[in-house]
Amino acid sequence: MNTTVTPRGAYPHVKQVGNFIFVSGTSARKPDNTIAGVDIIDQMGTKKRNAYTQTQEVLKTIERNLNKVGASLKDVVDVTSFLVNMNDFADYNKAYAEFFNKDTGPARTTVAVHQLPHPDLVIEIKVTAYKINS
Repeated sequence: MNTTVTPRGAYPHVKQVGNFIFVSGTSARKPDNTIAGVDIIDQMGTKKRNAYTQTQEVLKTIERNLNKVGASLKDVVDVTSFLVNMNDFADYNKAYAEFFNKDTGPARTTVAVHQLPHPDLVIEIKVTAYKINS
């Protein structure tokens, strides 16, 4: 079973330059190209997009990508998050707090964007990590 999401363009998920590790913008897209946190809620196909679930999935994927270069979320020093709707901020913030501590976690910027590459995506996150080679 494939557990890796393939980039949708000419870029790597993770790039290491010296001790710095850059993780490209990451979404809740899964290896089978479905989107986590999207539920059909009626027979008409109406969708509910869950920012809490999508944020969890994004941060788990980022952690897997960091693990590929011997790093983890503990090494993250800066986070930039893109939300399609700032009304999702509370759910995003709740999930984010499950992965990072407000006192010891990374710096963070959260901005609203008009849209992301798929209409079911409500969040995308990119991070920079710093890992001292051991």
